[in-house]
Amino acid sequence: MATKTVVLGVTGGIAAFKVLELIAILKHSGIHVIVIATPAATRIITPKQFTKAGATNVLTQLFQPNFDYKKILKARRVEHIDIAQSSSLIVIAPATANIIAKLAAGIADDYLTTTVLAATCPILIYPSMNTVMWRNPVTQKNVAYLRSLGMQIITPVSGILACGTEGEGRLPAVKKISDEIMAQLSRTNSLQGKRVLVTAGGTREPIDAVRFLTNRSSGKMGIAIAEECYLRGANVTLLRSRTSVQPRYPLNEYLFDTADDLEQFVEKHIRQADICFHVAAVSDFLVEKNPLKLSSQKSHTLTLLPRPKIIDTIKKQNPKVFLVSFKAEAGLMDDGLVDAAKKKLKESQSDVVVANHIDRPNQGFGVDTNEVFIVTKQGAVTHVPLTSKHQVAQQTLNLALKTVFT
Repeated sequence: MATKTVVLGVTGGIAAFKVLELIAILKHSGIHVIVIATPAATRIITPKQFTKAGATNVLTQLFQPNFDYKKILKARRVEHIDIAQSSSLIVIAPATANIIAKLAAGIADDYLTTTVLAATCPILIYPSMNTVMWRNPVTQKNVAYLRSLGMQIITPVSGILACGTEGEGRLPAVKKISDEIMAQLSRTNSLQGKRVLVTAGGTREPIDAVRFLTNRSSGKMGIAIAEECYLRGANVTLLRSRTSVQPRYPLNEYLFDTADDLEQFVEKHIRQADICFHVAAVSDFLVEKNPLKLSSQKSHTLTLLPRPKIIDTIKKQNPKVFLVSFKAEAGLMDDGLVDAAKKKLKESQSDVVVANHIDRPNQGFGVDTNEVFIVTKQGAVTHVPLTSKHQVAQQTLNLALKTVFT
């Protein structure tokens, strides 16, 4: 990786002390780190501490004591503009409610906010604050607005906070932040110009006016695929369930509840897609829905009607789309899982099938890890041992791209 420059915006949250470790990690990775600290942040960490940790430069004031506007006019160069437009990535960690509100309002009254307002690179924001402050409707409105502008807001994690309460508001582990920064800096254009359709999450089929039949899918695998495609420059359309986890990046997304909802979205978007990753856990059954609420005072019999599979219709609607489907099974040995994947290849006309067990620890629904077998229509089988779903997404993309472009 060529040398990259990261602007690290540090605001006055107690978690500011953690960025010293982050700076050291990034420096060790060969990254130039320019720290822009707000006045409140310097009350927690001094500029000398940032420099000692490995920061290339530490900036705290727009106007230095010796500021001379004539020098600016002569050189036609403004430092914070140069930094904003030459950096590879801007990261704000920790991001207080105050800085989030300022950015949402377009306020530019210090070095950090003026730099962000002039930036053309990706912006990664790590909120860190009291749980009530984070959940405050004003903060959530500001976060939603910044996301709509394309800024990437990483939801804080839960735990014991500096104020002594427990809940959402903690800065993620420094290793996770550094991993995300490196992922951002490693972005390629391997999918530039490609239109990718991704489905994620589980469907919910109504039983009556208040109850439904669903599955345990969290959408994590599908979201990981969508995010990896985004990082590789694709134009991503994400069809995800309302109950799934949310993507970290600003994707073009549509939310579904039922299999019928998802089917309609697929029909609308599949013809424009170059690549489709059908990861959603779609119900195999329709339920004869009672329009009213079933009485809890007596027994009921549910009639489950087999539902045509969405995956089997995709190639019929767009024969040219490169189709990657997912197969989840229980009660099979590895050989049986691979055989099930090969069968799905033929039935759905998929180009690649990614198969996994759902009855083994730390695999399948709801967890952050998975072990998969990637099977291509050419007969190749690739085993990906237990790893994070983001790593599975990367390896699936790598293999798919080799197949698409060879």
